[in-house]
Amino acid sequence: MTSLDTAHSYGDFTSHATLAARASDLLPRFTTLSTKVGFLPRGRHTLDPAALRKTIEESVRDLGREPTVILLHNPEQSLRKPEEERTRLNFAAACAALQDAASDGLCSTWGATSWDPRPLVELGDLIGPVPPVLMVPAGLLVPIAVLDASDLLMDRWAVAPERRWGMSPFRRRPDDSVWDQVDPGQFLRDGDGHTRLASAFRVAFGLPDVAAVAVGTDDPEHVRDLVAALKATPDPDRLADYRDALRARIRSWPLPDSED
Repeated sequence: MTSLDTAHSYGDFTSHATLAARASDLLPRFTTLSTKVGFLPRGRHTLDPAALRKTIEESVRDLGREPTVILLHNPEQSLRKPEEERTRLNFAAACAALQDAASDGLCSTWGATSWDPRPLVELGDLIGPVPPVLMVPAGLLVPIAVLDASDLLMDRWAVAPERRWGMSPFRRRPDDSVWDQVDPGQFLRDGDGHTRLASAFRVAFGLPDVAAVAVGTDDPEHVRDLVAALKATPDPDRLADYRDALRARIRSWPLPDSED
């Protein structure tokens, strides 16, 4: 395991201090240590450059090292009206704050992570620095509109293939009954011998196309199964058919009789 992802807000805003206290000798050995900033206590979210800078400096202090990547955490939380110029300026200012942090040596690079990238797409062409790293939901349970928006955004921002990251391939529900009903191995060219969750994890690298997928590490045996599945190869033709089927399903839904 060479990469670790966390966030300033995880563990009720204690994740960085907890990691430093329990694994300070291990943290320097990770090739990539990424964290996220943007959420504040009491459920608040901010794009304010000063607040982001303060959080970044706290993160470096609490971790005891500079993160490799700092991600703007779910910026869509503050993008209620993406079409407005003020919203675009606020996002540009937040991006500039993270870019400045990287320039000042507080991290190696920066980016953004989003559960729903559609508001980011609606911003259009950015008027400031463009995030060089993007993390989005990945996997069979991601709605087609989110998958398509992720593809569009990664292309629009010209995110390098190795900096396109996925997250939450089980949508936080690894025990969901859906995995008993559907075999994700059908989307792999060589999926025999892997558990259904491990197959779903491997498939997530193609929905959308990402170079890495973040998962929880609570269960070491589960993690071993996921790592073993990396030897399998997603079938791009079947994944394309799956996405086409999702679009067709949406088009086949009847329109409501009224706005209600």
